[in-house]
Amino acid sequence: MIAGASLRRLDRRDMGGASVVFRTAFDERMPRLAGLHTPDEDRAFWRGSLFDACEIWGAEQGGKLLGVIAFRQNWVDQLYVQPEFQGQGIGSHLLDCAKAANEELSLWTFQCNVGARRFYETHGFVVQTETDGRDNEEGEPDVLYGWRR
Repeated sequence: MIAGASLRRLDRRDMGGASVVFRTAFDERMPRLAGLHTPDEDRAFWRGSLFDACEIWGAEQGGKLLGVIAFRQNWVDQLYVQPEFQGQGIGSHLLDCAKAANEELSLWTFQCNVGARRFYETHGFVVQTETDGRDNEEGEPDVLYGWRR
């Protein structure tokens, strides 16, 4: 991980920053889906149901969030790293938090998100199933990954 960065469990006060990391990274990887939600909707999602259901960790440097992960028992719900900090080990360290807390994990990502797919496969995740996107909000074909210790 980059020098001077650290990991910590985030609290509800951090969710505004977490939603910015999420939206920035999401829009970078999936520009045709940019603007699907407003910043207020993103903040409400992170502060509300996601925070209530998940353990959320962040990687930060100098008080700035560089990446976030939200996970619960056996699931990674969200994992995003600011685009300019991707490829520097932040996502790996965040994923290690979820792996340390679980014997197995599942997660969804979009089929067209080649970078995410490569990242998860490098970290031992295996494709479980692929869908046509009919059941997700974005209508985007996705893939379910699984990992087991």
